[in-house]
Amino acid sequence: MVVGQVETAGAPAVGQGVEECWMDFDGAQMRYLRAGSGPPLVLLHGLMGYSFSWRFTLPSLAPYRTCYALDMLGAGFSDRPEIDHSMRATALRVIRFAEELKLQTFDLLGTSRGGAVAMCAAAECLVRGTPLVKSLILVAPVNPYSTHGRWLAPFIGGRLGSVGFRWCVDRVPALFPYFHFRLYADRTKIPPDSLEGYQAPMVKPGLIDHALSIVSTWTADLRELKELLPKLSAIPTALMWGTKDPAVYYSSMEPLAKYFPQAKKVVFSGIGHLPYEECPVEFNQALIDFLK
Repeated sequence: MVVGQVETAGAPAVGQGVEECWMDFDGAQMRYLRAGSGPPLVLLHGLMGYSFSWRFTLPSLAPYRTCYALDMLGAGFSDRPEIDHSMRATALRVIRFAEELKLQTFDLLGTSRGGAVAMCAAAECLVRGTPLVKSLILVAPVNPYSTHGRWLAPFIGGRLGSVGFRWCVDRVPALFPYFHFRLYADRTKIPPDSLEGYQAPMVKPGLIDHALSIVSTWTADLRELKELLPKLSAIPTALMWGTKDPAVYYSSMEPLAKYFPQAKKVVFSGIGHLPYEECPVEFNQALIDFLK
């Protein structure tokens, strides 16, 4: 493990009090950010996201938790090895990350596809016995009950869809901004650094390959996740959702909540898929209230 203040070329500034760190995974270097003090909190980004997603969250949570915001292998500014990026394989790397840091227990926050990974990691930890996920914070997590993506992701991950997707990415530069802006319900609330920050990792080859690898196992991952959900009922959980989420529908919150009978539900009215960016003050306060 390497820790330092020197920031990776091309990456957005990490901010005061945040350290850029690296961990070796069989020769591949995974980047993560560390900030704060107290019990550990691991933060998992969504598809095409990275630790940049938590730039407003880390300063607010630092007084309460030692935060570890990952760039999962293949994403952000981490290396892009040709490895299994299925939900379970990614979850096992999250557990390995915790084990390398010698975390006995930790809170686990996952958003979008990172939420599915978080649930899978929590289930695996229960089987292993250690490390243990103390609580789950699921922010619009990918789940079997949101119809959006159930057909689109497998299509893009298929042979014909992946060719078409690559062609569009290469030939239609407006495609990335279009899909990015759609994640917000109110475009006036898009942070000014958002688009540039999420586009920054594209200078490192292999990001699209990573995304296509994820969607290629999407259907199988959802099937496996549905089987894992009954194991998670005893874990203290917060479910956070924007009512105008265009990516993982808000309507899937209640079917998912049936597996978390004691869950704290936090609803952001009129907010899209990225509440930690669109309403960061409200999001951070809800997160702090849950973790106290």
